[in-house]
Amino acid sequence: MDVTTLMVPHQVQRTGVRKGLLEDLALKILYLQGEMSLLELSDRTCLSLGVIEEIFQFFRKEQLCEVKRMIAGSHVIVASSQGKNRAVDLLALNQYTGPAPVCLADYAMRIEMQSVQHIALKPADVSRAFFQLVLDQDMLNRLGTALISGTAIFLHGPSGTGKTTIASTIPAVYDDYVWVPHAVVVDDQIVSVFDPGVHQQKSAATAGESDRRWVLCRRPCVIAGGELSGEMLDLQFNSISRFYTAPLQMKANNGVLILDDFGRQRMRPDELLNRWMTPLDRRVDFLTLPGGRKFEIPFDLFVVFSTNLDPNHLADEAFLRRLPNKIAVAHATPEQFLEIFRRECQVRLVACDEGVPEHLIEYITKEMRQSLAQCHARDLINQVFWAARYAGVEPHLTKESVEEACRAHFLPIAKH
Repeated sequence: MDVTTLMVPHQVQRTGVRKGLLEDLALKILYLQGEMSLLELSDRTCLSLGVIEEIFQFFRKEQLCEVKRMIAGSHVIVASSQGKNRAVDLLALNQYTGPAPVCLADYAMRIEMQSVQHIALKPADVSRAFFQLVLDQDMLNRLGTALISGTAIFLHGPSGTGKTTIASTIPAVYDDYVWVPHAVVVDDQIVSVFDPGVHQQKSAATAGESDRRWVLCRRPCVIAGGELSGEMLDLQFNSISRFYTAPLQMKANNGVLILDDFGRQRMRPDELLNRWMTPLDRRVDFLTLPGGRKFEIPFDLFVVFSTNLDPNHLADEAFLRRLPNKIAVAHATPEQFLEIFRRECQVRLVACDEGVPEHLIEYITKEMRQSLAQCHARDLINQVFWAARYAGVEPHLTKESVEEACRAHFLPIAKH
């Protein structure tokens, strides 16, 4: 099946969505726009002209619209007085006027077809994605093995070792596109899914006619840090617009969800872990509608937990068992630190005296009594840049300037 096209339903019954819901959506849009051609109404609703023609015939029969004129063979219509009254009542119940939704069954089927567990990755794909990071072959192999599982990964280790950078680079491994719906309808409740802040739409136009209720995007990546709360994992109801927005894990379906600084969220680690025991185990999640009705959605994402806390203090054995890939990210070796420092100098176009990187390693480990964290190269060069800007001179990495940077950056060693 061609990934660049989806079959277009040309009849209402083939959309998978109740006819009355599509009619209500079209009437609200028509009322707010004032005057529209059927072609314009098709564009706004992302429904085919065949479907819009069916809706138009219903409007005429129920006297919900008036025909103003014809343009290029297309009727131009406005809402009638009866149609306006009906639209006002509908907007009081639900103000959603975006593209038409898809049904839950079609959504679940599409997610399964695009599963992260179906992706064929090769070592070259992982090496390409992590090219800018200084990682040894063992680390690349372990990351590749975790990614091919399409399940979850637990990155743990000291602060500053690059766990967040590794996690945020993972989406670059995927070099394909997936279909994301503008919205999904469940029991007549519309849930908005497509989010421009999360989903990167493919810039090139899709070849041929396709169902415009779906958007072709890069595999999504959602990052949540200390701001994560339990409410963000459930349907988000807007009391003004009166429709729902998908939770983080639903927006991340077919992609990556990164939980950065795990253990420092607004919700306790055990609450978060208990919330996701079933999704991680069975790859389905349950969301709740008004009245307490629960419905099932796919949980098809690669989850990345990243923490500098002791994993054994964050989760019990039962949960850790559900995270099949656990990778410790250690401090840099002297050789790795030299390469990171060299690359940072190259990117920043900063002059560096001979022997400075080696001197810096010795100064950090012996004088400052610090481990070689991967972030230190960037952070210390920043210190040199700030000092140079304050002094009104060009930044230059000398033994003296990096020593001063260390004294400014690191806390003094406590005397016993």
